[in-house]
Amino acid sequence: MALRTKTTWWGVALDSDDASALAHFYARLLGWQVFNDDGREADIAPSEDAGHYLAFKTEEHYVRPVWPTEAGRPQMMMHLDIAVDDLDHSVAFAVECGAEPAAYQPQDDVRVMLDPAGHPFCLYLDLDP
Repeated sequence: MALRTKTTWWGVALDSDDASALAHFYARLLGWQVFNDDGREADIAPSEDAGHYLAFKTEEHYVRPVWPTEAGRPQMMMHLDIAVDDLDHSVAFAVECGAEPAAYQPQDDVRVMLDPAGHPFCLYLDLDP
């Protein structure tokens, strides 16, 4: 039996020191819409009936993760992978939205980026036809 049978909605939640700002960053980056933004929590999705979303929560004691990991420092718990058609253009757009490239880049066809709250996310070339 499936875990849930009445809805197919699923999402991922990211903590930050400013949920609204991070939601608006990802909405611009992905071309999605912001829903339910009350300043402490916000959600984004491609549309109201998309079936998937990203949620953002303001945490009073939020500390930016570091990547790559360092002993004794907050580590990323997960990261988003985003397929792109043009890596250079996508990196430039992500920077324009407020991201920054991570100092360490382990692969030629992937760019590790940091969102405004410090969460790593990867832009990668989708080479599958």
